[in-house]
Amino acid sequence: QVQLVESGGDLVQPGGSLRLSCAASGSIFSSSVMGWYRQAPGKQRELVATITTDGSTNYASSVKGRFTISRDNAKNTIYLQMNALKPEDTAVYYCNARKMFFPAYNYWGQGTQVTVSS
Repeated sequence: QVQLVESGGDLVQPGGSLRLSCAASGSIFSSSVMGWYRQAPGKQRELVATITTDGSTNYASSVKGRFTISRDNAKNTIYLQMNALKPEDTAVYYCNARKMFFPAYNYWGQGTQVTVSS
């Protein structure tokens, strides 16, 4: 049974910072491309950032330079450091673990709420 458990969501003022964490159970972590996605009310879920097994990263243009994704393979955990937060960053943030090739899989966490407001 694979579980992805996010934490760290909170209410923060514009310009503030937060760090999200996602802990993965099971044996998939070392084989997975890990990622953060977000979904704002009334909008589709969108990519925020991904990190491959060898540490290569990819960011949405809207967060590049402000957010940093990282992974700790010893702890089966990924992080999303979010700086200079804006109201438009308000969303539920979801952790994702996926593998494209056999045996392929795509797992999601339950989400954590990030609200940026004064």
